[in-house]
Amino acid sequence: MNEFKRPNITLKHLFIDQQKQIGLKYYPSKSIQRLVDTLPSIKYSDTYKMHYILNNPSNLSLIFEVFKPIAWVNGSHFFPKYNNAKGTTPVSLEGYYSREKKKGWKFVPNEFLEKLEQKGYSLNTVRVYVMHFEKFYNHFNTHELLSIDEQMIQKYLRELHREKKSDSYINQMLNSIKFYYEVVEEMPNRFYSIDRPRKQKRLPKVISLEEVQSIIRNTRNLKHKCIVSLIYSAGLRRQELLNLRLEDIDSKRMIIRIKSGKGFKDRQSILSQLVLNDLRLYFLKWKPKEFLFEGPNGGKYSASSVIKIVKRAAKKAGITQSVTPHVLRHSFATHLLENGTDLRYIQTLLGHSSTKTTEIYTHVATNNIKDIVSPIELLNLG
Repeated sequence: MNEFKRPNITLKHLFIDQQKQIGLKYYPSKSIQRLVDTLPSIKYSDTYKMHYILNNPSNLSLIFEVFKPIAWVNGSHFFPKYNNAKGTTPVSLEGYYSREKKKGWKFVPNEFLEKLEQKGYSLNTVRVYVMHFEKFYNHFNTHELLSIDEQMIQKYLRELHREKKSDSYINQMLNSIKFYYEVVEEMPNRFYSIDRPRKQKRLPKVISLEEVQSIIRNTRNLKHKCIVSLIYSAGLRRQELLNLRLEDIDSKRMIIRIKSGKGFKDRQSILSQLVLNDLRLYFLKWKPKEFLFEGPNGGKYSASSVIKIVKRAAKKAGITQSVTPHVLRHSFATHLLENGTDLRYIQTLLGHSSTKTTEIYTHVATNNIKDIVSPIELLNLG
């Protein structure tokens, strides 16, 4: 039988009667049904519209053994491929483990924290996941976590929507929930029918070259000037800037090495000669030891300080719109595009996996739009 014409059975994670189950999703046929009926203690769920069997290693092996001769068994949800953050700096979550207990408030299980550490998630992601999952956990404080089903989660997400929580907030909440059930409890795709909020397509906020120049000129000191200039001149994310070590500035090749950026990807960006000149003066004055930008007591400079530096300089420059480090990154990409740089090069400098992500800057670049004459100019309104 041609493999591509064989029936297809997809295995799903279900939780029924307080036990993990294997759901069998398939297009009904007599041959498949006969084999399904041979499985030990097989049952049917009206809720999930599929047969299911107790989830254990012997039953999982049996399913493949029984159906392999006549059907293609898709067991990808039971053998997930998670991206481990190889080569990344391990994060310490000791502060979360040692938190003082609050009466009436449940903390995330230790297994949740252990998985976050093992996967090498950034401290910012850890903060978001822990915060959201604890809100979820305490909302269902009278339930065991494994007893919470899809309908209950759907209802909870609808409540968040009625509370006017943003789509981003709801997506982060769902990510934290799925992380617990799919990664910690190793039940990938358990909540496969839960719909995410439709992602809104918002254009990136961008400021002009003149405004960037004014922000840099209105920084308080040389260190602040280098921080703002480096974010803009190389299109860095805030955390990428903070992670830079002295050896990541390659003045011979005029590049900046960005290690373990978003998605744990390494890349290179451009090093401006103007910025390099300032960095050399900064180094002589501030003498950082390990990281390019360090706090008063050593170690990484704080993320909140970087935001304050950018916002303070923007306010001093008289810019009314909110300016963040990411606005500078957006402006870097847009100004490159307006200056004729190929989109593929911009994609590489920003560290985007797909050109589709980078293409959004074509919607805010004005080099072509400003040459278009509005049809109102053709009217005689004098």
